[in-house]
Amino acid sequence: MEGPNTRPLTPVLVGPTAVGKTAVAAALAALTPVTVISADARQVYRGLDIGTAKPGRAVLARVPHVGLDLVDPGERYSAGRFAREAAVWLDQIRAAGRLPLVVGGTGFYVRALADGLFREPPLEPGRREQLRDWTGQLPGADLARWAGRLDPRFQAGGRQRAARAIEVALLTGQALSWWQQEARETGVMRPWYIHLTLPRETLRSRIAARVDAMLAAGLVEEVRGVLARGVARDAAGLDGVGYREVVAMLVDGGEAELREAIAAATRAYAKRQETWFRNQLTTGKEKRDTGNVWTLDATDPPDVLAARILERWMKLPVSRVPFPVS
Repeated sequence: MEGPNTRPLTPVLVGPTAVGKTAVAAALAALTPVTVISADARQVYRGLDIGTAKPGRAVLARVPHVGLDLVDPGERYSAGRFAREAAVWLDQIRAAGRLPLVVGGTGFYVRALADGLFREPPLEPGRREQLRDWTGQLPGADLARWAGRLDPRFQAGGRQRAARAIEVALLTGQALSWWQQEARETGVMRPWYIHLTLPRETLRSRIAARVDAMLAAGLVEEVRGVLARGVARDAAGLDGVGYREVVAMLVDGGEAELREAIAAATRAYAKRQETWFRNQLTTGKEKRDTGNVWTLDATDPPDVLAARILERWMKLPVSRVPFPVS
C-alpha cells in the first residue's frame, strides 16, 4: 500500500502574487514535459481572467494546465474539493508520462494536497442551509468579525472562507482550526517546495506593473460584463483582490483612486502570502526535513531560474523520482 513516504515527490512552486510563478513554470516546461496544476483559489472561476492573472493563450497552448475555469462566479469551491480533484489529476498526469508541477499562491490549497484536510463531521442539512442564508446577507467585514470571534485562529480571507469558519463552529461546537488540527486526513502529495521570493521593492514594482497591465487589458470591462450577467457584487470570486476594488468603483465611483486601491490591496495580499508560506513551510515535517523546502530568489530571468530548478531536482536522492528529461 502506498504511504506518505512512498509517493512520488511532486515539485510545488509557491510564492506571493507577481513574484513570477507562471513565467518560471512556462520556462520549466520548455526544458521538460510538465503539466501544471493551478493551486490558485481565484483562477478556478470562469470569466475572471484578467484580475486573476491566468496564463495567456500562448502559454496555455504550449503548457498543459488543470485547475483553471472550474466553476462560475458565485459558486463555492473549497480547498477540500480542490484536494479531491487534484488527487485525480496527479494520477492522470503521471499515467500520461508527464510530471505534475503544482503552481500557486493559495496556501490552503497546497496544504490540502500535502497534509490533507480535516475529516468533516456530519452537518445537519437544514440548519446548514439556514446558516448559509444568514451569512449570505452579512457584509464581508461582519463575516470576518464573526469568524474571528468563533475561531481565534481564523486567518483573513474572502467571504467563502469566513462563512466556512462560522458554519463549522456553530454547527459542530468546535472551531474550524480545531478540526483541522485534530481530525486531519492524510495528504495525497509528497511535496518538494520551491519558494520564490523577491526583495520588497522589486515585488512592489512588479505589482505596480501588473496592476497597470490588468487595467490596460480591460479589467474594468471584465468586471462590468460579469455584473451585467446578474452575478452579485459580493459573489465568490468577485470578493478577491482587484475585483472588489473594481466593483466598489463601479457602484460607488472613485475611478481616479482605482489603480492605487488595487495596488495597495495586492501588496497587502502578497505580504499575507509571504507570512503564510514562511510560517507554514517551516513547521512540522518540513521543518525537520529542510531539503523539502528550497527558497529561491526570483530576481533572475525565468529561464535561468527554470534551469536552476531542474538542476537542483536532478541532484535530489535517487529515491525521489526525477523529472522525465526530454
